[in-house]
Amino acid sequence: MHFNTRTLLLAALLLTGGAGLQAREAFTAAEVTACHYQRLISTQPLPQAELALFSRMLPKGGDLHHHYSGSVYAETYLDWLKTAGYCVYQTDIPAKGAYQYRIETQPERLSAAERPLCLDADAIQSNEAFRVALLMTWSNRDYGNHIHQQKSPDRQFFDTFGYFGPVSDQNYRAGLLQLKQRAADENQGYLETMLTSSPRPKTNLQGLLETQGTELPETGFTLALQALRADRSTQQAITDYVQQLQSAAAGLDDAQFRLRFQTYVSRNAAPEAVFAQIYTAFAAADQSSLIVGVNMVGPENGVIALRDYSLHMRMLGFMRQHFPKVPVALHAGELVLGLVPPESLRSHIREAVEVAGAQRIGHGIDIAEERNAPELLQQLRAKNIAVEINLTSNAFILGVKDAAHPLRLYARYGVPFVISSDDMGVSRVSLSEEYLLYISRYQPSYSQLRETVFNSIRYAFLNETEKSDELSRLERRFADFEAQIQRLEAQAVTRTAQSCVQATIP
Repeated sequence: MHFNTRTLLLAALLLTGGAGLQAREAFTAAEVTACHYQRLISTQPLPQAELALFSRMLPKGGDLHHHYSGSVYAETYLDWLKTAGYCVYQTDIPAKGAYQYRIETQPERLSAAERPLCLDADAIQSNEAFRVALLMTWSNRDYGNHIHQQKSPDRQFFDTFGYFGPVSDQNYRAGLLQLKQRAADENQGYLETMLTSSPRPKTNLQGLLETQGTELPETGFTLALQALRADRSTQQAITDYVQQLQSAAAGLDDAQFRLRFQTYVSRNAAPEAVFAQIYTAFAAADQSSLIVGVNMVGPENGVIALRDYSLHMRMLGFMRQHFPKVPVALHAGELVLGLVPPESLRSHIREAVEVAGAQRIGHGIDIAEERNAPELLQQLRAKNIAVEINLTSNAFILGVKDAAHPLRLYARYGVPFVISSDDMGVSRVSLSEEYLLYISRYQPSYSQLRETVFNSIRYAFLNETEKSDELSRLERRFADFEAQIQRLEAQAVTRTAQSCVQATIP
């Protein structure tokens, strides 16, 4: 065989990653990985399959904005439906208040005429048309592929929880085990999930929390807090709740995985109910090291959520004074113009930070519409408050994606952010897919990507010892990942060089 000088030089360049005739061992695995990644994001059109492989292999650190019930796929809920012996209505029965795709938890009470209208799990699996329609109703599957009268995206998203809700709490243990396995598959080490809401006490606080608009005397808060602390049934509910979460999580932590919970409160209830639940959330988190934070959930554009937003922030701020060690993460600014009037976009993130004392912000989409937004961005940076970025749900619910998303605005102002999944079962995605969107849409450098991953541990609500352990574990995961990429790149370059040489042999 004869090789001309040009062919030999090209083979050498390929084998050394284009860096001259030095030995390939002169480059570290991190350098090779950075070059490999830069090649991927510099190629046009973007090599989506290679980027998907890279994103899947990439260590994920933690997922900090994660709803348990919305992260279990509908297919799993159908399996649990069978175990529970429930059925799903295939048509409406208005006289019973029963509607298509809703779960019936007591099928034995249906009449002989009604029972065939409610399908059990086996019947659903054998009826492909109904099964697919159910999956499309219980999640966002195929939503954008159909042109017909359909719900607005935000209603489609939030309504799914009402369908699978009756079965979502059937087996927390099995669900968490599945999520742990998914984390292992995606090279993710930490999960901070919202499993179930804090207890809703029956203590009557209405006389103590008389409101006029959003004006509520602090004395009312104090009296209500005293009543809740003195109520035995409320205290027992908190104890039971803590035990429920501890039982669900028992034995799940190991050398590769750590699980913690946020407890949460519904923002679309009467003021006295919201206040009581805020108390039980803080009290539970104060009792258990497994419960690392408090949150509020529900559509931010709901009638009550909008009306009482400032009141809720004051309640949270008041409770933080009594439980100063309990961290708070808040959904805030998950709004866009058109979904709500302009006035509703002016202060939600600011109040979450300044009044409620939030240490992380979920979504934060309307930041540019906030009053004095540059100052607020500087405040977020100065206070080291991270924003939880949920690219898929932001695109689906709010229609905000690509250049319209404020991710680059946060980055420009030095506001830390993390990539999270939100409700991967409803959205039919994975955390790897969220990172793929981050990479392909915004093309951060490898060092920026690495920083984003490490932020998912730096801003986790873990104690300092746990956080140090997780950061060390993440460093080891990256070392393994970069070694893998180095081997893959060497194999790919060798094959490319061999093909080139063979193609140019006289």
